[in-house]
Amino acid sequence: MLFNSLHFAIFLPVVFIFYWFFTNKNLKLQNALLLVSSYFFYACWDWRFMFLLLFSTLLDYITGLKMQDSKTQNQKRFWFWLSIIINLGFLGVFKYYNFFAASFAQSVSHLGWEISPLMLNVVLPVGISFYTFHGLSYVIDIYKNRIKAERNFVDYAVFVSFFPLLVAGPIERATHLLPQIKKKRTFDYSKAANGLRQILWGLFKKIVIADNCAVFANQIFNNSEDMSGSTLVLGALFFTFQIYGDFSGYSDIALGTARLFGVELLRNFAFPYFSRDIAEFWRRWHISLSSWFKDYLYIPLGGSSGGNWMRIRNTFIIFVVSGFWHGANWTFIVWGFLNALFILPSIIMKTNRNHIGIVAKGRLLPSMKELVQMILTFSLTVFAWIFFRAVNIDHAISYIAGIFKPSLFTLPKFDLMENVTSTIILIVIFLLIEWQGRENQYAIQGIGKVNSKSIRWISYIIILLAIYFYGNFGENVEFIYFQF
Repeated sequence: MLFNSLHFAIFLPVVFIFYWFFTNKNLKLQNALLLVSSYFFYACWDWRFMFLLLFSTLLDYITGLKMQDSKTQNQKRFWFWLSIIINLGFLGVFKYYNFFAASFAQSVSHLGWEISPLMLNVVLPVGISFYTFHGLSYVIDIYKNRIKAERNFVDYAVFVSFFPLLVAGPIERATHLLPQIKKKRTFDYSKAANGLRQILWGLFKKIVIADNCAVFANQIFNNSEDMSGSTLVLGALFFTFQIYGDFSGYSDIALGTARLFGVELLRNFAFPYFSRDIAEFWRRWHISLSSWFKDYLYIPLGGSSGGNWMRIRNTFIIFVVSGFWHGANWTFIVWGFLNALFILPSIIMKTNRNHIGIVAKGRLLPSMKELVQMILTFSLTVFAWIFFRAVNIDHAISYIAGIFKPSLFTLPKFDLMENVTSTIILIVIFLLIEWQGRENQYAIQGIGKVNSKSIRWISYIIILLAIYFYGNFGENVEFIYFQF
């Protein structure tokens, strides 16, 4: 069930009405409703994978209790590693087995050995990377004595499978979400209105920006060998805005939807394309994943405590692992490696914490220095996205090589060129709105602070009309991160 579908437009109000009008006086009933709704939501993708989600939930719930009740450290360690191995085992089989099998076969072929590995013809369960990481953080936190095991199965199951975040995050922590699940929630009109406003902006990002950009990005990337250098640059730019509008749009809808039920999820995006260096970009892009790798991989590896060499090593490890988390393809690994290279100068010179605050805070325009920094960071990000979007390494290399040709200085030209202008204008308007709202949690949050009710409603109607008239309601509009 897609957030941008008619099915979800029916599903959400129904659950909302039952939640606040029929179960609002009983927390247990509220959580039971959320659990049933979440499993129904997931079953709409493929009901068979419900059992995998349930197994993963039961595994971490039971091992969490076993660790909590262990008499010795050896017992605790046994249950901890049992959970880790099985969780990563399932993730490895479904997501990475074919990649490793094919890579091994290709490697030994250079030695003159030809083998035909057994490949698995299975569909990747949607959201498996996200709910697996929910469970992993939970059992790690119990093992490290940061939290106590949750004994109420329904409450724990809601933490893992809460439908707004189930299939594409944000990646939640038990320390943040479980207390909210266990606490009585009362309806708050202002929070609900804020949630609807964020949902509206997320839908605009997805349907108007991302899905329109996807048409042009797909056309150019899928026919890149026939395109001029300037057209290839345009294709990379379209994908850059596609993936941002798509994923941050999903996150906005997820956060807004959760707020309708009295739950605050972790922020996942903070205007990353206005970053002044790559370190700042990664503090603002997919925040829940970046912080997950920092807390559960970077710091356990030693973090920054061992000098420059350890900081560089650990940085490369988390970026390569982050790339691999995104998918079983060498393109993602190279994408992660490139970002590690881009961030390396700031690690060496210890300037990676220079830009913590909001760019040009309190000012209408950035300084010339900030503008140059943003353009440079954005350019590096666009370059790396080429590997993320390419089918394979050869495709990425040929795409980049195609950019640096004399045709780079010609006007872009491809089959859909006559339809590009309106989308470019929409992107410019979108960037202006994002820039204006960069000091808020999401771009149009400030509309809710406008005293005039008429102006607020005119703003909402304009956005709705833009979605209606300029939105892409065609096929192939699934969210990009569903494949991860």
